Amino acid sequence: MANPTPSPGALPTYVQISEAIARRITAGQWLDGERLPPERTMAAEFGVAVGTLRKALSRLQGQQLIRSKQGSGNYINITPQAANIYSFFRLESLTGAGLPTAELLSVDRLPKPMDAPYFGPDSAAFRFRRLRFLDHQPAALEEIWLDGSVADHIAAEEISESLYHTYQTRFGLWIVRAEDHVTFAPTPPWSVDQFGLRPGETAGYVERIAWANTGAPLEFSRNWYDPSVSRYVARIK
Repeated sequence: MANPTPSPGALPTYVQISEAIARRITAGQWLDGERLPPERTMAAEFGVAVGTLRKALSRLQGQQLIRSKQGSGNYINITPQAANIYSFFRLESLTGAGLPTAELLSVDRLPKPMDAPYFGPDSAAFRFRRLRFLDHQPAALEEIWLDGSVADHIAAEEISESLYHTYQTRFGLWIVRAEDHVTFAPTPPWSVDQFGLRPGETAGYVERIAWANTGAPLEFSRNWYDPSVSRYVARIK
């Protein structure tokens, strides 16, 4: 399952596995109360040792997404408190939930876009541009702006594949809610060759404003996704 040549900032293998399982659960591929496959079967599927798989399962137990029954196995345990790194990530592959990974293209501190909504008090923001993958297939371009009040400087090597994980570990911030606007838009001029759509071609498009645990909006993002590879999914519970 893991990429044999992980990118800088790649999440640890056991975290990647736990997130892949969590996305299957939230996608409804496994239902509440359902027993997971045996640990050796799952370890073989993900191409890891059983010990690594057990670390991933332990993490999911801590997130209240699964529970273990002695001598019986592991079971899906969906609760209102359950949360994972990619719980706000709404793109899924056409064949399943898919494991998100990302390649950082650039990070810069710049004046905020004139057409952006309010997302924090600073006049500047950190702009992250990334190529997003689902199961290692290029799926989306991301331009994410984080209010400049959170830090004076962010180095590329500090940024993990999950920005929300970086927010937590680097700044002590959690994204607690988000508002998405979904439509279509031309692929931006800074598109890269790996992405399936050329600049100007029509892509699925999502604008997001996100609020942190401080109660303030701190992030604004633009995402262009390839509809032949991925789709935007919002589930109502």
